[in-house]
Amino acid sequence: TMGMGVSEKEMGYLFGQYKRINVKSTSSSVPFMTRKESEVPGKAIALFAKEMLKDQNQSLMGKRCLILGSGKNARAVAAKLLEFGAIPLTFSDESGHVYEPSGIDESKLRTISNIKMERGAMLGRYVISSTTAKFNEPGSVFDIPCDLCFPCGQIKLVDAEAVTKLADNGCIGVIEGGHKNVTIEARQTLKSRGVMYGPHIMTLTGANIVNAHGHNLPGEILEEEVRRIYNDVKRTATEFNARGDLFAGGSMVGFLRVANAMLTHGAV
Repeated sequence: TMGMGVSEKEMGYLFGQYKRINVKSTSSSVPFMTRKESEVPGKAIALFAKEMLKDQNQSLMGKRCLILGSGKNARAVAAKLLEFGAIPLTFSDESGHVYEPSGIDESKLRTISNIKMERGAMLGRYVISSTTAKFNEPGSVFDIPCDLCFPCGQIKLVDAEAVTKLADNGCIGVIEGGHKNVTIEARQTLKSRGVMYGPHIMTLTGANIVNAHGHNLPGEILEEEVRRIYNDVKRTATEFNARGDLFAGGSMVGFLRVANAMLTHGAV
């Protein structure tokens, strides 16, 4: 699947026969579970990071990035970061983390993807094919100096202690690539340390963009949609006296859309 969260495959398990026999249930009238999983959600995460940095008069070029996780979302994030000139440094899974001090290029990313596409394969196998990679060194992935961190793994992956380590090592932003990767305490620490935070309620809207535009939407449309959503979240946060708080802004946008839809249907 895409990593943490729900994609077409999980929805297929939940809805079973109905989704399988009703071709109108997916975009472009294609029967359910007949498409390959989209990389759009992962690409959208990197694009949200780009928009956040643009507000700081910065870009992704040259930014050293920790990626936590190694599912399809994490690898799609890495691929998009490489397009923008950023430098992915790590991937992780249940076996631990691999760290490439000079960065993970397209060739190394292909090797990692090939390993992870094998059923049950662990990331530790990657060190066999690389003379420069470090495995579980240092002991904590959060001790690695970086500019940005993209947690794309399990819930509560980044706690307050991890944020403190990241900030002390020069990290300027944490952008969630999975559901609730950052704990409540960690969000508070991010705010107090002045570290940018891209919450999952905003960054994971790539799946919604896919549902609206189809799996093969052009890159320009994806960028436009990401920019629109980001600006909407930012503007709403400012409107409700939470300037710069994208988590609050995203929550408010979601609430307002549901409330407006209910009002449209006559709810009081």
